[in-house]
Amino acid sequence: MLPGVISSVQGASMIPMLESERLVLRGWRKEDYLAHAAFYADEERMRYMGGPKSEWEAWTAFAAMLGQWVLSGYGLFAVQLKETRSVVGRVGLWHPSYIDEPELAWSLYAGFEGRGYAVEAARRVQVWTARDLGLPALMSFIHPENLPSQAVARRLGATLLPATTLSGELHLRFRHQLPT
Repeated sequence: MLPGVISSVQGASMIPMLESERLVLRGWRKEDYLAHAAFYADEERMRYMGGPKSEWEAWTAFAAMLGQWVLSGYGLFAVQLKETRSVVGRVGLWHPSYIDEPELAWSLYAGFEGRGYAVEAARRVQVWTARDLGLPALMSFIHPENLPSQAVARRLGATLLPATTLSGELHLRFRHQLPT
């Protein structure tokens, strides 16, 4: 730390670690970036998020995920398999300036979908959000053609609300009532 600079921010150590049956939700590490960049460059993975991104855009998004924790005290977790320690995606709360409340968001890396990881991780985040942050509900904004993500929202018990436009694109809105 620079002389005269006082900070309570301590990188990934400020991000809680959560566990579920098969997963560890943890803070991001520098070594997680390559998988993150591959996700952002993958046309299939990014088809509902504006298409593949450049390395610059991937790095900016990676930094923004970390910055969300500093600004809000919550953010997106790296989703790691307990068994192999592989990072398989991200889940958590995303709250850009253009939406009114935190979004419960999830994305899995190629080859890890269809195994229940998104639901398991998101359920763990719901419990943490209700217990530690005291929030009663969350939203998820999902592209109308993203049927797998809509299925995750429904498995989480979310209720479909009227659609909305975000960044010029139509999105379905799902409301998650959190456990009390």
